[in-house]
Amino acid sequence: MQNLFRRLLLSISLAALLPLLGRAGALTELYTAAPAAPPPLPAAQQVAELRAASVGHYLSLDGLDLRAVPAAPADGSYEDKEDFRVILDWQNRRTAAQCAAAKAEMSHNYEVFFGRLSPFGSPTPAEVKEFFKNVGEDSVAAHKYLKDVYQRERPFLRDARVKPCLPRVAGLSYPSGHSAMARLFALILSDLVPARRAEFMAKADESALFRVIGGVHHPSDTEAGKALADALYKELKKEPAFVSDLRALQPLLR
Repeated sequence: MQNLFRRLLLSISLAALLPLLGRAGALTELYTAAPAAPPPLPAAQQVAELRAASVGHYLSLDGLDLRAVPAAPADGSYEDKEDFRVILDWQNRRTAAQCAAAKAEMSHNYEVFFGRLSPFGSPTPAEVKEFFKNVGEDSVAAHKYLKDVYQRERPFLRDARVKPCLPRVAGLSYPSGHSAMARLFALILSDLVPARRAEFMAKADESALFRVIGGVHHPSDTEAGKALADALYKELKKEPAFVSDLRALQPLLR
């Protein structure tokens, strides 16, 4: 009789717990929380629609080969943890001068990235500004498309230890639009003035690093931005309109 009473009490206790657990046989959930699954990528149809809608000046992303741009690291992966290690390392040793230089490049355009290094006359000719504005539209269309695909949040939203020295910019993180545009412009300038390639590419790398130093991008964001720039430039050089407009800049070199 006593055993029967104990079994009855156990049955009543389990019945009371089951609504809390949501399903039978899940008592372990009271003690062990399942790891959060990474957000799923958009369905293939949605990705195709995003591509089709991503149109710049010279390029439409629909049909472009962007496989050279790696996928965003999974949350909690080794690569993801390494991103935060690097961000926090820079946070501990960055200087006020570095933060000020990064803040001066909050916007992204030709004048911001290469105004001081420009191989063209000063002030920058209108034709040059227009050309790089048009190329910039291709860069923006591409990085926005990939941001929508990967939906990676900014590092300061993902880890409270990250304290940006730049304004907490809105928008998604992967890939870095600054890094993509700066490198794309550097590749173009390097073709126009090959003797200065190292200088232009170093400036693009610096602009990318500023985003990590400032705490608004993961290092893998900036590396993906660089890979995106390489892929875009490869495609741009196949476009007759781009090639023609690029050639028209040569007489403007000083």
